[in-house]
Amino acid sequence: MRSSLLHRLLPAVLASLTLLTGCASNLVKRADTLAAPSGLQREEVRGGPFVLTAYVHARPKAPLLRIYLEGDGRAWITRTQLSPDPTPHMAMGLRLAASDGGDVVYLARPCQFTPMERNPACQPAYWSGLRYSPEVVSAMNEAINRYIARLQPARLELVGYSGGGTIAVLLAAQRKDVSAIRTVAGNLDHVAVNDWHQVSQMPGSLNAIDFAPQVARIPQLHVSGAEDAVIIPAVTRSFVARTGRCAALMIVPGMAHESDWDRSWPALLKLPLPCTASSAS
Repeated sequence: MRSSLLHRLLPAVLASLTLLTGCASNLVKRADTLAAPSGLQREEVRGGPFVLTAYVHARPKAPLLRIYLEGDGRAWITRTQLSPDPTPHMAMGLRLAASDGGDVVYLARPCQFTPMERNPACQPAYWSGLRYSPEVVSAMNEAINRYIARLQPARLELVGYSGGGTIAVLLAAQRKDVSAIRTVAGNLDHVAVNDWHQVSQMPGSLNAIDFAPQVARIPQLHVSGAEDAVIIPAVTRSFVARTGRCAALMIVPGMAHESDWDRSWPALLKLPLPCTASSAS
């Protein structure tokens, strides 16, 4: 009976796997199409136990390199069902990088875009409870070190969208070469955010707001949408208040979490950062 049941279920299981593989492949093609007009080239980089997907358009020894960090992606299908693949459908982090116009490296988060068969370390925990774990931060840091060694920029800025904002702060807290932090709709206090949404906490993850003192001297701008119901502006405001005078908050009217931030990004990049010479002029 068990053998008969497995025989009946096998075609459906194989069809589901094929569908997932096809979907992931389509998302990579979509990302390639998005990146191409800006000269961003897809490549892979090792970070800890993961093979990370990157898109790069940067000159060696550039005066400024911005590294863009993707959001959490499609971590959940529903409030209770984890996604089998966290690759983002919108890829706003990549959209921001493509609209930058300067020297940029885009880094996807672990298990995004890169085929799962090339990432045997990938487990659902890395896009759920451990998405901001020390192991994930270390992997992202290792990948950044590889690009810094290769490109040797004069200055480094970190830009994070949504959960990528968490990663940006956590990385800046342990690096000594970050000249600025920028976040867009950043999850800068996941404990407060999860409380707001009444979902489970992530005790295996580091929380950006706990590291505010470590990044207090780094110029930073945190952009929040006035209509964002995913990461409400109050969360960003609390982080900025704890960080101090070198952190600024910009609340953009009419913008929600997944609004077209990339269209506004070139103008937002021109805003002066606190604690810099340009902000004093």
